[in-house]
Amino acid sequence: QLQLVESGGGLVQAGGSLRLSCAASGSIFGINAMGWYRQAPGKQRELVAIITGGGSTNYADSVKGRVTISRDNAKNTVYLQMISLKPEDTAVYYCYGDFQIGYLKSRYDYWGQGTQVTVSS
Repeated sequence: QLQLVESGGGLVQAGGSLRLSCAASGSIFGINAMGWYRQAPGKQRELVAIITGGGSTNYADSVKGRVTISRDNAKNTVYLQMISLKPEDTAVYYCYGDFQIGYLKSRYDYWGQGTQVTVSS
C-alpha cells in the first residue's frame, strides 16, 4: 500500500509565499512522475506542476514564474514552492504520483488527500 501525505497549506495574504510538501511511502520501486493539481470551488481539477523521474518539469501557464516544483529522491518527497500568490490561486491542492509498485513494477496513480490553500486579497 502506498500513501501520499501532504503538508504546508494554509492562509496567506496576496503576494505571500507557501511551500507544499508531499511525501510518498510504501513499496515504491520507482517514480515516473510526481506533481501537484488544484481544484477551486466550482472548477475542474487542473495541473499546477509536475516533475518526471528524469527531472523534467512542466508548469501551468497561470503559475509560470511564480511556482517551482522540486523533488528529494532519497525521501520520495516533492515540493511546491509558491511565491507572489494571488487570490485566484485559492484551491485545494492535491499531490499526485505515478509510481512503479512492488517487484513487478506495476504502474499505479495515487492521489493525496488534498491541502487547502487560501489567498486573501
